[in-house]
Amino acid sequence: MVELAQVVVDVPTMQTNQPYTYQVPVLLEKKLQLGMRVVVPFGNGSRQVQGFVVGFIDSSAYEGKLKPIQAVMDLQPVMNTELLKLSEWLADTTYSFWIACLYTMLPSLLKAKTHRIVEVIDELDEQDYFDLFKGQDSRDYADFENDPEAISKLLKLKRMGKIRISYEVENRARAKTITGITPLMGFEELEEQRTSLHPNAHSQDCLLSYLQSIIGKTVVQKEAERKTGISASTFNQGVNKGWLKKVPVEVYRTPHAQEQSPNEHLQKPLDLNADQQTAVDAISDAVHKKVNQTFLLQGVTGSGKTEVYLQSISHALEQGRTALMLVPEISLTPQIVNRVRRRFGSQVAVLHSGLSNGEQYDEWRRIERGEAKVVVGARSAVFAPLKNLGLIILDEEHESSYKQDESPRYHAREVAKWRGEYNNAPVVLGSATPSLESRARALKGVYELLRLPHRVNDHPLPPIKVVDMRPEIKQRGESNFSMPLLAAINDRLQKGEQSILMLNRRGFSSFMMCRDCGEVLQCPNCDISLTLHMDTRTMKCHYCGHEEMIPRVCPKCHSRHIRYYGTGTEKVEQELQQLLPQARIIRMDVDTTRRKGMHEKLLKSFGNHEADILLGTQMIAKGLDFPNVTLVGVLNADTGLGLPDFRASERTFDLLSQVSGRAGRADKQGQVIIQTFNPNHYAIKDAQKHDYEQFFAQEMSLRRFANYPPYYFTVRLMASHPEEAQAAKAMSAIKAKLEQRLSPDTIVLGPTPRAIARMKRRYYYQIVIKYKKDPALHETLLEILQDTQSKGFKDVQVSIDPDPQYFM
Repeated sequence: MVELAQVVVDVPTMQTNQPYTYQVPVLLEKKLQLGMRVVVPFGNGSRQVQGFVVGFIDSSAYEGKLKPIQAVMDLQPVMNTELLKLSEWLADTTYSFWIACLYTMLPSLLKAKTHRIVEVIDELDEQDYFDLFKGQDSRDYADFENDPEAISKLLKLKRMGKIRISYEVENRARAKTITGITPLMGFEELEEQRTSLHPNAHSQDCLLSYLQSIIGKTVVQKEAERKTGISASTFNQGVNKGWLKKVPVEVYRTPHAQEQSPNEHLQKPLDLNADQQTAVDAISDAVHKKVNQTFLLQGVTGSGKTEVYLQSISHALEQGRTALMLVPEISLTPQIVNRVRRRFGSQVAVLHSGLSNGEQYDEWRRIERGEAKVVVGARSAVFAPLKNLGLIILDEEHESSYKQDESPRYHAREVAKWRGEYNNAPVVLGSATPSLESRARALKGVYELLRLPHRVNDHPLPPIKVVDMRPEIKQRGESNFSMPLLAAINDRLQKGEQSILMLNRRGFSSFMMCRDCGEVLQCPNCDISLTLHMDTRTMKCHYCGHEEMIPRVCPKCHSRHIRYYGTGTEKVEQELQQLLPQARIIRMDVDTTRRKGMHEKLLKSFGNHEADILLGTQMIAKGLDFPNVTLVGVLNADTGLGLPDFRASERTFDLLSQVSGRAGRADKQGQVIIQTFNPNHYAIKDAQKHDYEQFFAQEMSLRRFANYPPYYFTVRLMASHPEEAQAAKAMSAIKAKLEQRLSPDTIVLGPTPRAIARMKRRYYYQIVIKYKKDPALHETLLEILQDTQSKGFKDVQVSIDPDPQYFM
């Protein structure tokens, strides 16, 4: 019976979630595996496309002729069974195309244009060595991929561990190797060579003796030199005499290698307080019993949540299982990774977008091969190919950065819960300020609530002083610093203590305006003003990347009366340096951390007290732990409150609570100063009192009144087109279909132009759906997704976003 494979194909112009069926070449039957990438013919012509093997079926159901698979791209699956099932679920629940979900799960190196290299790593019989490899140690995989007979032989050699495949992009980033040595002679032959040596050839005698001790092994040459004191030139003489050969030995590019903890110097677990012990016991019990339970760990800042995570991970490892820990920001990764590595050493792998392609690929392979048991990373690390997952942790679970903005629009929390269910593993959601959705589920008993109400050092949470900036501006004119905040910073400078200052914006100034005609310099591609950046002396758009020189005259009326309004991190840094010339300042925002490794470098510098003040955007608000920081200042608490977003108050409360928690985390008493023009707003007043419960109650009543989550589910549909009328027309057609199909209880709002109606030369219209339960919704949205591939939607891009984090 002929074997048939189901393949999800990559056809950008005609996406579909329906796999196509292809015949498996006879020589590859029972050898092709799920999760392998293949090349298949598609359409009527000679076109060939890539795809993933997602299933095998019985050929008896088919009559007629099927097209055969043309080539096999990998000698082993790049996707395991769990991730294949996850990708199918992801496509269904995020209204995305299956192929996009599969690519999302792969490291960048496997998505880039790559050369695949087949390398010999163990002795082959002579016929295979010369027939397949032409007497060489490696060959380009492209030489084999269209030859089923050769592929069949390679698959057999791969199973025997005699060859491996590595990936090389055009910049030659491939598996990293260093020189190793291996003896070419047996013990007796080497002994014969020793007897024929000149009496003065002491180095060669030592080399032969060493080679006798490593027969059958491959040793890194540098390690051999260090261990024996034999020079590199003596090893080269050994090669020339035929005693040994040099071979490439693969090593991993390890992110933060300089922070790697040797396994013999691992840090011991810390003593737990009663609340921490209760939490660890509950989580460990679920790990031990293989129960898929979701825990909400609500702990005030500085309550020792990380230690609860570490001891729970330790318990999972003792059970022979693996663990996954997610953090919301790359900026948090260095501090967290260092703590996890100090506890678990080389068992830890790191995954996030700040790694080079090579580092990411090496970490992915360590995980896939089972060499790394603990993975720490940002959102995309939720797809780490860990087997036998025993525990999944989302730190700062309330963070909106866990939701992906592009297709597939997944939320890492939902993916983590799916993987927890698949692996019978508990999921821990940790936060000082849980999202309203998570807290509501905990109150309903869907999640189990674990509380850490006290800081581990038993210090109270730092007192928060709210400064009303309205009288400050009247008395002192325009400034980013109130008198109380300046006095507090000065006091810390005198004491040799450190301060963290947070601003909700990057750049030098928000926008440029002409004082004569009122013209605001706009981006030509988007409905948004350009931002001044003094480091590059340009005006930039933070949405499409458009950049132009700073104008000297108004482009509309040619007046020279141009003024810059608003506040940015560069401008604040400049003002602060003028007010306190003795202060050493580190600025941390998207611009200063753009280069690889800068997050870690700046934080390390601040931790070493090479600066007095850390000034930054939201990235400094969370997770940072510096014992000498006793003052936190928030320069503009109102920035997020005026946004047209139902989560604006929640985000403001979360941010203020998180940044306040950076002060007084060790033995010194901390203080927080919040500057605002809205001192009576409930989000600011509740943050000042550290009163999550009061904020939760008030915000929930407002959400109930306005029919927003967690009382309703939401979906946002968005259409864009270079012509506004076409975008509006497409959304009107979608609205008609929704009204025809959906329940009368479902609320459909729009279509309306998006808050920023034009971006990257496209006009955007949106529809927002609010619903509690609507049996017809899911199928209708999947239908709309498929409709977007038809000719009626030419040049119209439609996206469907379940549970959107923003409506802007």
